Amino acid sequence: MAKKKMDLDGLEKFNRVSNGSNAILNLIFILISLTCIIPVLLVLAISVSDEDMISEFGYSLIPRAFSPEGFLFLTNQSEMILRAVGISLFVTIVGTVLGVLLTTLMGYTISRPNYKLKGFLTWVVFIPMVFNGGLVSTYFVVGTLLGLKNSVWVLILPLAVSSFNVVICKTFFRQTVPDSLIESAKIDGAGQFTIFFRIVLPISLPLLATIGLFLCFSYWNDWYQSMLYIDDTTLKSLQALLNDIMTNITALAANASSMGISAVELAANMPKESARMAIVVIIVLPIACAYPYFQKYFISGLTVGAVKG
Repeated sequence: MAKKKMDLDGLEKFNRVSNGSNAILNLIFILISLTCIIPVLLVLAISVSDEDMISEFGYSLIPRAFSPEGFLFLTNQSEMILRAVGISLFVTIVGTVLGVLLTTLMGYTISRPNYKLKGFLTWVVFIPMVFNGGLVSTYFVVGTLLGLKNSVWVLILPLAVSSFNVVICKTFFRQTVPDSLIESAKIDGAGQFTIFFRIVLPISLPLLATIGLFLCFSYWNDWYQSMLYIDDTTLKSLQALLNDIMTNITALAANASSMGISAVELAANMPKESARMAIVVIIVLPIACAYPYFQKYFISGLTVGAVKG
């Protein structure tokens, strides 16, 4: 008993943090937190700042004069904004459902030790994590060979399956779903799809939530696919629209004809900086509100397969 107490005292000694070290660590974490929070507050401040004050004094964490011009401007362009929001919502919902289905099916397949093509398919999944075909070949296959250019499916299919997500699924299924459970279901006459959908998936809800969140955030924040494959402005996602505004403010003027006003009038009256930041707020707000509630699923997803003590 005394020896055990001495061992615990020794462990506590090595794990103990002095008051000075604790204060330094707290200061470091506070500074890191501020580097994440201050940019968000700055974006919010600019989105409600007067455009003339921004032009005269530049960006300020505390607005010199409040103005809702940025959000009112976006309200006036509601047709374009709502269309982009609709595209983003459709892509995010359909892409997440399809991606979760394909990813879990592939991960479950290569997690079964008796599957004959397990080794081959594992390499098929692993190689794209290290190498890729390059932008030119990818563009040719997706845009020309598959004929997906200027289609909403080009925003969904290329991002539906990720090698990283497949590896997470494989590790989870291998460590969580016992072989005896699968064998028992087979003895009772269940087929592979019955086993997967009625036995494996119901006990894999943390995995489904994790992969779903990864895919949801990936689709919602994606603008690159639109930049590469979408020329039709009616198929632009909200993120692609933001990217166009951030890189070239005349992107709104290019859509002036659909709004019944001249491009010159639109460009002259546009609250450029506050409008940009207002769109950033609109895009970030749903994710910022949802993330704290699902953070634990990200942690569990990243630690799937970790060694347990």
